[in-house]
Amino acid sequence: MASVLIVDDLLSIHEMLEAVIQPTGFHTAFATDGEKALVRYKEEKFDLVLADIDMKPMDGITLLKHLKQYDPSAVVVIMTAYPSTESAIQALKLGAFDYLQKPFRVTELIETLKRGIEFKAFQTESSNKGLAPSGSVSSVEQRIIGQSPAITKLIQQIKKLATVRSPVLLQGENGTGKTAVAELLHDALGPESGPLIRIDCSLSSEANFREGLLGQNGAGGAWVERAKGGTLYLQHLQCLPMEVQQALVSVLRNTAHGFRLICTSAGDLEALVNEGSFHDELYYRVASFPVLIPPLRDRKEDIPMLIKHYAAQIANPHFDAKMVEFTEDGVALLTTYHWPGNLTELYQVVSKIVSASESRVITSQQLPLRLREMQHWPSLSEYLSGQEKQYIDLVLRACYGDKGEAAKVLGVEVRRIG
Repeated sequence: MASVLIVDDLLSIHEMLEAVIQPTGFHTAFATDGEKALVRYKEEKFDLVLADIDMKPMDGITLLKHLKQYDPSAVVVIMTAYPSTESAIQALKLGAFDYLQKPFRVTELIETLKRGIEFKAFQTESSNKGLAPSGSVSSVEQRIIGQSPAITKLIQQIKKLATVRSPVLLQGENGTGKTAVAELLHDALGPESGPLIRIDCSLSSEANFREGLLGQNGAGGAWVERAKGGTLYLQHLQCLPMEVQQALVSVLRNTAHGFRLICTSAGDLEALVNEGSFHDELYYRVASFPVLIPPLRDRKEDIPMLIKHYAAQIANPHFDAKMVEFTEDGVALLTTYHWPGNLTELYQVVSKIVSASESRVITSQQLPLRLREMQHWPSLSEYLSGQEKQYIDLVLRACYGDKGEAAKVLGVEVRRIG
């Protein structure tokens, strides 16, 4: 029987909640303040904690912080009487599973508890299993190539995230490998899991989102239904219209326990939240575990290994491409390049050279002209503040109309940031 620890400083609330919760099959226990609740949780390890936000001497937010420090897998639902959602957003930001705004309906309470218990059960099951014993997930290093500190950290994060079902937000520039990480995390669910449903938020229309993602009355559409037992993978989440973002919050509250949610963004979603251009509650629901995928320029020591890995995957009509070798000067040139397209651009360059080469040894002279002449300088974004980037971008477009013309005049790459 699932256990729920109810934390509220009013005994009348204890009696009311017990009367509606116990008949549904949950075992209930009580604490009158945060300090007592923390002690009792450490002794008995409840499946879920239902805590009021306004208590003394330790309030619900402080209790949430302590519970998450003691047990990161703790499932906590916060009850709040505040009319604004500011306190609720704060709770989600600190790791609360969900929140209930008073006065709430009994059906809403029970549904929230059921979702929380299901989420706890999945976490426990996944933790006991660890990584999937078969398939590529059991050898992450074979699919995430590199030994740099940045990649070593990423591999460690993937292995940890593979044992939980919490939503994951993958952030990084285009071409850094976000989809490869998403596929690894999906594979960790095991061979009997549901499918990986991939939705590109930059391509679908708002009508498609409402039908496939939101469904009727925010209950989830066909995409959500198909993802049950598997993974719902939302690419370029920042491209969702604001109205759809707001509606997606209710969908996730009702259905997120039925699938693993993985989202990606090429930009900093938290910065967009601060600007008011991305829904704050949606961000804290999808960013339980934010992961930054490093750009290739920040892991240049991995480039020689990546060159060998990509060369081995490419067909060559003259000989086995696995035997291809790049000379030291060729590798040095590839390592020095800035790679604005990241892994995607590196693969395209290596693929084109290796597939067309009639020699097993590839020198720097066989590399593209733009690499050999080193006309590619670091982007202006490396050296300018956010306001300076926007100002210069506006000036260049006003003067030259096209950023390509501006790049020729300045002799640098000009990229729109923000």
